[in-house]
Amino acid sequence: MGYKSLQACIADLEKHNHLIRIKQEVDPYLQMAAIHLRVFENEGPAILFENVKGSEFPAVSNLFGTLERSRFIFRDTLEQIKTLVDVKNDPIQAIKNPFKYVGSAMTALSALPMKVSPKNFLKTSIHELPQIVNWIKDGGPFVTMPQVYTEDVDKPGIMNANLGMYRIQLGGNDYVQDKEIGLHYQLHRGIGVHQTKANAKGQPLKVSIFVGGPPAHPVAAVMPLPEGLSEMTFAGALGNRRFRYFYDDEGFCISADADFVITGTVDPMANKPEGPFGDHLGYYSLTHLFPLMKVHNVYHRKDAVWSFTVVGRPPQEDTSFGALIHDITGSAIPKEIPGLHAVNAVDAAGVHPLLFAIGSERYTPYVKERYPQEIITIANHILGKGQLSLAKYLFIAAKEDNPALDVNDIEAFLKHILERVDLTRDLHFHTRTTIDTLDYSGEGLNSGSKVAITVAGDIKRTLLTELPAGFTMPLPIVNYKMAMPGVLAVEIPKNIRQSDMPMIFEILQEHFAEADLTGLPLMVLCNDADFTAQNINNLVWVTFTRSNPSHDIQGINSFTENKHWGCHGPLIIDSRIKPHHAPVLEKDPEVEKLVDAMGMQGGELYGIV
Repeated sequence: MGYKSLQACIADLEKHNHLIRIKQEVDPYLQMAAIHLRVFENEGPAILFENVKGSEFPAVSNLFGTLERSRFIFRDTLEQIKTLVDVKNDPIQAIKNPFKYVGSAMTALSALPMKVSPKNFLKTSIHELPQIVNWIKDGGPFVTMPQVYTEDVDKPGIMNANLGMYRIQLGGNDYVQDKEIGLHYQLHRGIGVHQTKANAKGQPLKVSIFVGGPPAHPVAAVMPLPEGLSEMTFAGALGNRRFRYFYDDEGFCISADADFVITGTVDPMANKPEGPFGDHLGYYSLTHLFPLMKVHNVYHRKDAVWSFTVVGRPPQEDTSFGALIHDITGSAIPKEIPGLHAVNAVDAAGVHPLLFAIGSERYTPYVKERYPQEIITIANHILGKGQLSLAKYLFIAAKEDNPALDVNDIEAFLKHILERVDLTRDLHFHTRTTIDTLDYSGEGLNSGSKVAITVAGDIKRTLLTELPAGFTMPLPIVNYKMAMPGVLAVEIPKNIRQSDMPMIFEILQEHFAEADLTGLPLMVLCNDADFTAQNINNLVWVTFTRSNPSHDIQGINSFTENKHWGCHGPLIIDSRIKPHHAPVLEKDPEVEKLVDAMGMQGGELYGIV
């Protein structure tokens, strides 16, 4: 829909029973986040908090909580946007099918940003904004649904600008209240490129942070767009309304439709500690130095509504964001990598730690026994591609072995891999490389390893669904449970220290050295076997967020041959929480009781949670 504002979207959602109002006063410290999480977990509506403690501004969350609601919001434009993105990714199609794509150029042209006369915004201060804290150990209040705008100092103007979504810390730590805020981003991001150029010239980088506005704007800020398609143009096309902007008296770009705009500058090499922050892996990203923004002005419209979300162990609202992005971009990534048919960054495992992929295996079709060749090349291409390069584990299968295989069916895909993997041949490690900055499974910030597990060929084993009679684990291990066919969750007792683990591996090696465990190709060492084996989401979350491949993959009867590592017995992944790992996110029991009460008869969440 061509919403002119966030308020128009809220009214439309409410009219069609996609939004509820919370009229009672709610504390932005933990309570608002807890309500949001419970409503999201129950696939509930968007939430308008009318009475935010300590702030005159209402707040809205869960706008994009389900893919169905996102499709409803963009019901008039979604199909033409898919066509626009498709032609930008594969321009040759416009030549082959000119009538199919004839509207795409017009869509992009009519969506170009529009400069308008300055609008009379009101002014406020940082401390008067809703001070929303999601998790107990968060370093302070954060903006979790921002649109961060910067321009290229060498090519100023909106058409070369960047609009991204990077978390913003409003207070706490060493920040001077109302005068300083923290920006969390990495230098390889669009804003980081702009900062690098500004640093080289010794200039402060001008930053405008937009909050709210038409829902197309935050979606544009997170979209992985093709080269040459700006976020502001995309926002105009998706929202069926051109991105309106002007410059204030200090030369900062202002989104005319935003609810709030925070302007400020980042001086070269100006940093302060930012965090901790409960993040999308389900842990806290810890305190680190990140760019410091000096606040110039805080603008807001007269009827402003603060937009926010809650970040935590998936699935969360950003999961639905991801689903919408996939809905729009379709098979864009496979088109960019020859031989790749499908790829899935597994949301249940925190997105970046785990990738599933399907590729073609067409090399040497004349040989009788098929084995991974082409898919190894494809795997290397995937691990060098944009955000996919943050993955630690890549499982890639050959399409020819099962044309119906689906990268989105976690258990079926893992079963396919485990039935066919040759543990002496199919593991390919990348050591001392970069991983996601938010992932603390490595031994340093943004530092870890990767493994590509490439599988092609016939089924090699029948996976065990239960342990054979007489199966035992050596002491001190007493609790273990089948998590899925072929996978055993093994609980390491709490009194076992990290320094004791080499001894544990030796005990396991000695115990299983002569055992026939063909149907059990994977053991996952964990802190809680019952939790890990409870469901497939727990299994992949524990296994792949808490392990660093080069350090935590072991194997029974392992060997190294010409720098290639493999094993003849089961693969062992040590997925316990290590001393250097970040803490797990946990809910506050007292706040949860408040949400329980709101869900009882007469409460504002009755019938929803």
